[in-house]
Amino acid sequence: MKSYDKNSLTGFVLMFLILLVFNFYFLPTNEEVEKENNSEKITLQSTENQEKNKNTNTTRLEPISNKINKSDFGVFSESSFAQEKYEVLENDKIKLVISNKGGQIKSVVIKEGPNQKKYTTYTGEELEIFNTDSSVFNLNFSTGISINTKDLFFEPIYHNITENMGSDNSVTMRLAIDNLHYVDFNYKINDDYLVDFKINLFGMNEVIPYELNYMNLEWQMKTPQTEKSKSNQDMYTGIYYQFFADKDDIDYLGYTTAEDEEQLSNKLSWVAFQQQFFSSILVSKSGLENASLYSSKDENSKYIKNLSAKFELPFNHNQNEQLDFEFYFGPNHYKQLQSYNYKFEEIIPLGWGIFGWVNKYIIINIFDFLSRFFSNYGLIILLLTIIIKLALAPFTYKAYLSQAKMKVLKPEIDKITEKHKSKDPMKAQQETMNFYRKAGVNPMGGCLPMLFQFPILIAMFRFFPASIELRSEAFLWADDLSAYDSILDLPFNIPFYGDHVSLFTLLMTISTLLYTRMNSQMATGQMAQMKWMMYLMPVMFLGFFNNYAAGLSYYYFLANMFTFSQQFLMRKLIDDDALLREIEENKKKPKKKSNFQKKLEEMQKKQEQKMKQRKRR
Repeated sequence: MKSYDKNSLTGFVLMFLILLVFNFYFLPTNEEVEKENNSEKITLQSTENQEKNKNTNTTRLEPISNKINKSDFGVFSESSFAQEKYEVLENDKIKLVISNKGGQIKSVVIKEGPNQKKYTTYTGEELEIFNTDSSVFNLNFSTGISINTKDLFFEPIYHNITENMGSDNSVTMRLAIDNLHYVDFNYKINDDYLVDFKINLFGMNEVIPYELNYMNLEWQMKTPQTEKSKSNQDMYTGIYYQFFADKDDIDYLGYTTAEDEEQLSNKLSWVAFQQQFFSSILVSKSGLENASLYSSKDENSKYIKNLSAKFELPFNHNQNEQLDFEFYFGPNHYKQLQSYNYKFEEIIPLGWGIFGWVNKYIIINIFDFLSRFFSNYGLIILLLTIIIKLALAPFTYKAYLSQAKMKVLKPEIDKITEKHKSKDPMKAQQETMNFYRKAGVNPMGGCLPMLFQFPILIAMFRFFPASIELRSEAFLWADDLSAYDSILDLPFNIPFYGDHVSLFTLLMTISTLLYTRMNSQMATGQMAQMKWMMYLMPVMFLGFFNNYAAGLSYYYFLANMFTFSQQFLMRKLIDDDALLREIEENKKKPKKKSNFQKKLEEMQKKQEQKMKQRKRR
């Protein structure tokens, strides 16, 4: 028994020694095991990726985390310890203030115009078309939770320092999770009013769930009052937009109602937040999808209007993605906007149809030509008026000549009217038309030439309030030809008139009344019976134009005065006795009836026969 126990003990000791030697020399260490396991995982993942690449062109990477928190983004995220700081990009034309909070442009100052004219507000302050308290630019996307860049803090990265500008002409605002996953907002200012803007997404395909293929871009702005007349600025503040598929299809909203909204399924090329004389325009190279546009105003607010636009931006889940945009921050100067070939110039309200054509192809070109030689815009408007009046002089002469003939023939027409006044009105009209035909007078001769002048009048009505060239230009007692002039500020508001007295509007009204009186003396027939309405219209215009651009009232006043001068000369040139003798000679000449006149007479005869038959019954 002792011998058995001794042998057993010896066996256990030998087995222990064998296991100890085997474990020390032959089994792998923990580090070797972990290394081998990692190698197996990499080999397995590589094999899986190869299999996926065989079935699809795009490799789907697994998210770096099932859920990314807001605290993973930005230098300070939404921490209360963060401080908002600003970066400035500027050139001779504009100045941009970019905040590290949201990486967005918080303020834009327009410094000067295309002709190096310095811009300020109507009170002489720096002209901001939007500021820190009134703008929002936000990129929204989901990582499982909603991320809004406007709430997070970016880190600025500088590029391309230029000596002539004294500062960077570009900056990158970076919102990072780590060195491999971040969002960049790249801004680069050019030599004029254009700003290149790019959104670069690095490694965000591992952050944004694969099921989401778009992000949301939100742009909001409250437009500050920069002009003298708040009501006029409100009238020309709203949203314009261009459709991506048809560059000629440009529409707008927010100009006629206190609140306006539009949901657009068609892709857009650009969206403009337009103010009376300045605009902010966002341009997308690839298009803005599913746009939601909104405009509203609050009468009690210090701002003119609240403008808002939301879009969807495509996200293709690539390792690196870039979205290209451009901003325009600048004046609504027709030639300047036209130079970009984006049809930006369509945001200037020059009128529709023939009225817009007159402004685009005639008035603007004449105005620009005169501006090269003269700096006083009161003088330029005077010269513009002379040119227009001389161009329309032949039509004005024909209209006056027709009115003069009608005045000479008035006694004869009155006799015909009196003869058939109570018997047969149709007969009186027929004899009157025959008398005009024999005398060689066209009763519509005074109206047709006016049709050529009417588009000019309407075109000028649209041109002056929208002309940035007149902004802040003083002339005589008017300190700004683009706003109303006032020689007396009233301590109260008169309904339909206002709280001030515009002298140019008074002069325009008085000259219009004198012109109306002169024309009423030559009026015949129904026009003579409508004298009261002819006098009423200028009085109504007194209230309407009192708050309008002084340049427009000044132009209409000049146009009336030149018309007086033209008619005075025409009276000297046209002799009523000679005109009457000419008419008498025309009566003696045989007149060949046109087919239209023959048909008209046949219709009149048939009408007379029907009336006679009714009387017999």
